[in-house]
Parts: sequence; structure tokens; C-alpha cells
Amino acid sequence: MGFTDFLKGIFVGFAMAIPIGPIGIMCIRKTLTEGRLRGLIIGLGAATADLVYGCVAAFGITMISNTLVSQRIWIRLVGGALLLFLGVRTFRAQPTDPKFKIHSSGMLGSYLYTVFLTLTNPLTIFAFIAVFAALGLGNGLNSFSASALVAGVFIGSCLWFLLLSSGVTFFRKKLDLIGLRWVNRIAGVLIIISGIIAIVSLL
Repeated sequence: MGFTDFLKGIFVGFAMAIPIGPIGIMCIRKTLTEGRLRGLIIGLGAATADLVYGCVAAFGITMISNTLVSQRIWIRLVGGALLLFLGVRTFRAQPTDPKFKIHSSGMLGSYLYTVFLTLTNPLTIFAFIAVFAALGLGNGLNSFSASALVAGVFIGSCLWFLLLSSGVTFFRKKLDLIGLRWVNRIAGVLIIISGIIAIVSLL
């Protein structure tokens, strides 16, 4: 039973990660401008946040869920502001020549920033609850099955970002500094739009 739940978790994590939102845009942009490892760090941060929300949904942690829901306006407002800041910063960022080696400095900061940014969308927990219920996973899970499920969610989310960054790496070799600069500008505009949408949706 645990292995079946693990496989279902992989499916859920993979499916939940596929829609290309601001985190996906960040992953693509980081991969194109700074290399696949940077993109994978963004994906790992997003997968960690999915793991947290998966745990809340699978273990039925009502207190945490209620707190997130009750404070969702402030959480989304902070998330929208962070997206605006990130979008402007991305738009103005100077690209790194793909021929040069990318250093590992700042990896932890990128990871933690992505975890926090992903967690600022508390509505994600309802998506997990809905998907779990649709798959017959909403009730009656013991601790082992729930653990296997959320572990699968984490693996599935990581798998998507691994595929995404690996695919994007192919195009990175074909871009010069001018092309990478446009990648930053386009990604910055898209992230700014995401931030505006997040804030406007509260009105």
C-alpha cells in the first residue's frame, strides 16, 4: 500500500509542478543565464514547498491549514510584493557568459528564497487536498502511507524541474550575451505581471 501511495504522490507532485508560473519562469531564466545547477536549485526549493503543503494536506494538520487560510491576504500580498521586487531585479540583471563557469555561491539563498516565495501561495494546499480527494487519498491514511505519499510528491516535483532545466540547457548553448539579456528582460516582465496579478486578485 505504501509503494502505491508513493507512486500516486509522484504523479501528484509532477502534475502540480507542470503549470509554468513565476517559479517555472525563474527556473527557466536561471538555467538559461546561469546554468542547469541554478535552475535545479530553484526546482528543489519549489519541491520543498510542495512537500510542506503536501504534508499539511496528507496529515490533516488543521491548525496550520486554518492559519494559512485566515492569513492568506497578507501572505499573498507579501508574495506579490516579492514577485514585483524579483521581477525588477531580474529585468535589470546582467547575464553571465555561458562559456564561463558558474560558481556555487548564493545557492542556499536562492533555495530558501524560492521555498519562501512558493509558500506565499497558501491556496496551493486546497489544490493538494482536492487532488488527494480525487485520487481517493483524502481520508484514512495511516502515518506510513501519508509519509510515502508526500515523499512521492517531493520526488515528482523534483522530477519535473529536472526535466525542465535539462531541456532548457540545450537552448542555453545557443544564446550569446545579447540573447541572455533578453531572457532576463522577458522573464522580469513576466514575473512582474505575476506579482501584479497576485496583488490585484486580493481586491
